[in-house]
Amino acid sequence: MKKKTANLPPKLTEVEQDLLSHIQHGYHLETNSLGGDPILRRLKDNEVIRALSANRNTIKALEERGFISSGKGKEPLTIVCHLKKK
Repeated sequence: MKKKTANLPPKLTEVEQDLLSHIQHGYHLETNSLGGDPILRRLKDNEVIRALSANRNTIKALEERGFISSGKGKEPLTIVCHLKKK
């Protein structure tokens, strides 16, 4: 008889947790077309926060692990990332 293993969510780094928390609280995560230079933009007042600790690899890791998905932004060469719906 096989034992069932628990499906534990993957551990998140502090930077990943911070990005996801901001997204959950009304910010969009925006990057350039190559996935770098991430910023957080609050939708209600357009406030911008630089995600200094985050980089292209942070964004890629969140996408690969299924936490966020990306789409085209309003500006040319801009990508906006959203939380994936479960």
